[in-house]
Amino acid sequence: MNKTSLFSRFARLMSRMLGHPLAFGIAALIIVVWLICGPIFHFSDTWQLFINTGTTIITFLMVFLIQNTQNRDSEAMQVKLDELIRALKQADNTILDSENLTEQELKQLQEHYSQLAQHALSRLPHKNATPPTR
Repeated sequence: MNKTSLFSRFARLMSRMLGHPLAFGIAALIIVVWLICGPIFHFSDTWQLFINTGTTIITFLMVFLIQNTQNRDSEAMQVKLDELIRALKQADNTILDSENLTEQELKQLQEHYSQLAQHALSRLPHKNATPPTR
C-alpha cells in the first residue's frame, strides 16, 4: 500500500519544500539580488534574459509537480468520500463513481439533489427563515 513511484515521492517532497515559507524567502532573495545586479550589468538584455529564462523553466517544471500533487490529493479525497458514502446505510451508492460521469449526467445529478434539498427545506417548521451561515 505504501509503494509509490519515484516521481510521486519526488513530487510530494518538492511540494512540501517549495510550499514552505523559506522557499518563498529564497525566491524573493534571488529577485532582490537580480535587481541589485541590474545597474552592474547596465540593465542589459542578458540581465533580463537571465531572470526570464530562469523563471520560465521553474514555472514549466512546477506545473507538472503541482498537477501530480493535485491529482494524487483529488484521488485520495475521492476514495475517502466513496468510503463514507458506502458506509452510510441510507446513502445512494449509485453516486460512488460520480467523478466518471459526463457533464450532462453530473448536471442531472445536481438537479436531483437540488430538488431533494428544496423538499427538505420545505418540510422545515420555519421555511421562511434563512439558513444558518458558517
